[in-house]
Amino acid sequence: MFQPDYEAMSRKDLEALQRERLQDTLDRVYHRVRPYRDKFDEAGFRPEMVHSPEDLHKAPFTVKDDLRAAYPYGMFASPMREVVRLHASSGTTGQVTVVGYTRADIERWSDLAARAIVAAGGTPDDVVQVAYGYGLFTGGLGLHYGCERLGAAVVPISGGNTHRQVQVMRDFQVTGLACTPSYALLIGETALEMGMDVREFPVRFGVLGAEPWSDNMRTQVEQILGITALDIYGLSEVMGPGVAFECECKNGLHVNEDHFIVEIVDPDTLEPLPDGESGEVVITTITKEAAPLVRYRTRDISRIVPGTCPCGRTSRRIERIGGRTDDMIIVRGVNVFPRQIEQVLVGIVGVAPHYQVVLTKRGAMDHAEVHVEIGPEVPFDEVKALENLRRTVAAEIASALAVSIDVKLVEPKSIQRSEGKARRVIDLRSEGGVQ
Repeated sequence: MFQPDYEAMSRKDLEALQRERLQDTLDRVYHRVRPYRDKFDEAGFRPEMVHSPEDLHKAPFTVKDDLRAAYPYGMFASPMREVVRLHASSGTTGQVTVVGYTRADIERWSDLAARAIVAAGGTPDDVVQVAYGYGLFTGGLGLHYGCERLGAAVVPISGGNTHRQVQVMRDFQVTGLACTPSYALLIGETALEMGMDVREFPVRFGVLGAEPWSDNMRTQVEQILGITALDIYGLSEVMGPGVAFECECKNGLHVNEDHFIVEIVDPDTLEPLPDGESGEVVITTITKEAAPLVRYRTRDISRIVPGTCPCGRTSRRIERIGGRTDDMIIVRGVNVFPRQIEQVLVGIVGVAPHYQVVLTKRGAMDHAEVHVEIGPEVPFDEVKALENLRRTVAAEIASALAVSIDVKLVEPKSIQRSEGKARRVIDLRSEGGVQ
């Protein structure tokens, strides 16, 4: 392990460390961040009311709108002279949220990203191709600094130009890949189109994240690339990649609990849930200096995985993210997440693991249709065969999700590929009518 003194701490020692760091954080935000002081006062909450992580439920939540309202620096707990880095969310659903880092924040972030790379099997001897986007997005630089902290060689190629990605992976003898799972799959497909087989390259592990992905998708990625594909979790608002990570046991993501306290709450009642029950992930940072967060509602859906991990790490684990509360679609009263559809599709012969859920209006009613690419081996001009395949896909989805959803088969490579996060849901309801 990269830092066994922390990653394999006894629960007693870890909880003592959390109490100390949590109290420091609450005091810091109350006295240095005006929006937190106002929020705490309005809720009748004081930092001294929290004596342990179990008391955190007494504190109010932080939501993304709080960060947007404080744009750009209103949530900072450090003066700008101490801030050495700024990142921001993509802002695709509203005003961007700005996150600052002190030099100590960058050092800690580098440590945590390095932990994830080590857990995936990375060593100082590795060459890691970082194909996450660089810039305001935290993915590229987060993994970049983690590789350097470990001592591995970094190929800072960023996203895009997939043909070049394949060539660099081969020529530079890359042994590790860091990108989104959907982009990893695209790299493998592109290599085959170029007459190359990534399985013949020395690459052996992938640190893949930034979007929910299923175990079936993992199987697809591992088969086409010949790697061990492991998940990494993080949010720009919280830190970036490295909040939690999978080890080679593949039985949940280890939370870096010496830096973050994770709760699972009921998305409707917002009450804390016991270990093992699925709900919304809520994160409190306990070491961040520039932009600490208290009870931040991530909108991600997961659960605490009970038990211990054979790898020897003692931190609690969360299940791989199953979706987001704001990605959820409701089809005739049934809650559906895109990842559930993905899990069905990758088990059906004749279709590719590329799909989109298109939401439209039919009269006053919402309508959902899944567009699914057929595999290259399926003739697109054989009407009867296509109809039989469409019925199979529709039946499998209905069986797995307990609701029927219309299915449309589309030609290979007709669904736009993403070099970052895959766009799984296309919402056309504001345009009205039927697509």
